[in-house]
Amino acid sequence: MTTQTAARRIVTNMTLSLDGRYARQENPIDMSWVMPYAVSDVARDHLTSLWEPATTALLGRVNAEGFLGFWPTVIGMEGADPRDEAFAKWLVDVDKTVLSSTLDSAPWERTTVLNKPAPEVADDLKSTPGGDILVLSSASVIKPLLAADKVDRLSLMVLPLFLGAGPRLFDDGLPAANWTLTRKVVGDGGELSLTYDRAR
Repeated sequence: MTTQTAARRIVTNMTLSLDGRYARQENPIDMSWVMPYAVSDVARDHLTSLWEPATTALLGRVNAEGFLGFWPTVIGMEGADPRDEAFAKWLVDVDKTVLSSTLDSAPWERTTVLNKPAPEVADDLKSTPGGDILVLSSASVIKPLLAADKVDRLSLMVLPLFLGAGPRLFDDGLPAANWTLTRKVVGDGGELSLTYDRAR
């Protein structure tokens, strides 16, 4: 794990369909459309590139429950990809901040629960020492950060399919912003790993 002394970055990660959706309309927690691509080398390397420089995970409650309910079970799992197991260990060991208006305390180790606006939490975390602050697939956190122009690095896995309906990551009315493409990898299945840095 890398510890940086320079200004910390807010790094967000989301998987999108080609028509810009991050979830199905009829069943937002159904991620079956993602799974064929999530096990590709491109997706695994994409995630590794994100967590290795990060020393804090920032999550919404729903994603925290999903991620922390599943990933610890990968540790020691027979046949697990080493990259998956490494991410699982990082997620268990890293400092986590979970944004929630319903949780009073965290059922997970090394976790702080806050009922505060995401941009305020991002500013507070950036004022402390450490590496990247990684927001893992939590649209409820990423969308207000984008609206407040708090995202320093935007990482996307774009999958070659249309969902046809469902919530979009990029809402109308976002502040105008320029982004620099810093990483691009194309998978054999047509999936794209894209990383953009905010040009300030």
